[in-house]
Amino acid sequence: MSELRLSNPARLAGIIEQYNFRFQKKFGQNFLTDDHILEEILDAADVQKEDFVVEVGPGVGTLTERLCERAGHVLAVEIDTKLIPILQDTLRKWDNLTILNADILKTDIGAYATEIFPGAPIKVVANLPYYITTPIVMDLLESDLPFSSITIMIQKEVAERMQTSPGTKDYGALSLAVQYYTEPEYVTTVSRNCFMPHPNVDSAVICLHRRQKPAVEVKDPAFLFRLIRASFSQRRKTLVNGIGNAPDLPITKQQAMEALRSLGWNENLRGETLTLEEFATLTDILSKTT
Repeated sequence: MSELRLSNPARLAGIIEQYNFRFQKKFGQNFLTDDHILEEILDAADVQKEDFVVEVGPGVGTLTERLCERAGHVLAVEIDTKLIPILQDTLRKWDNLTILNADILKTDIGAYATEIFPGAPIKVVANLPYYITTPIVMDLLESDLPFSSITIMIQKEVAERMQTSPGTKDYGALSLAVQYYTEPEYVTTVSRNCFMPHPNVDSAVICLHRRQKPAVEVKDPAFLFRLIRASFSQRRKTLVNGIGNAPDLPITKQQAMEALRSLGWNENLRGETLTLEEFATLTDILSKTT
């Protein structure tokens, strides 16, 4: 009889009891126990034998073991020191796995990829902790890491925010950053009942396919995102006030108003109504004034 999968609730409970493991809220630990969802994640990521896969927060390895079955090599980055001996035990049969006890935000993934599996396509696949989803995604998007896709399970409302359009309440800086660098594909909704322990909200799987080049051309991408952040920092305020009050933008309210007038735009519009293309246009005009 073959050994039960790590995602099997009975085996997972046994591992937790064996190691006297205690879930820590500060790390957002919720282990996936649904085999169907795990396979959907793998299929969406299209993991192949030539791929170098980076997994963030492997937990006890429920997703990791399946990644090892399909990938050329897996780098599992786990911040919780107490999970390292568990991972080393549950995944001991895999020789295409590197377990790293580290903070993903302080890890040079590119260096590990070059050292371990040079030249391979890089894919990020993970069940991300809710509390740090946006910092991790933004760090990956803005890095020089040559990933081909990021397939992640995250809080459902955050996944919806990543692919939403102007004029909606969920539209914001994260939506624009994701759509600038990638083409987001909403894969599936995941019930809170598919985890141990159950989180308080439902999740979703989303695949961010990296664009060959950014969605829009802009002379100063760094300025673009400073402008976007300023535009959403105070959602109830007009775009002019948001830009004029931003401490890291050397733009006055008068300059912002003149830029809108030059484009024939309403002076009272809000950032949430602008498309990525319109933000790029405004960026090119305002960057000339600095």
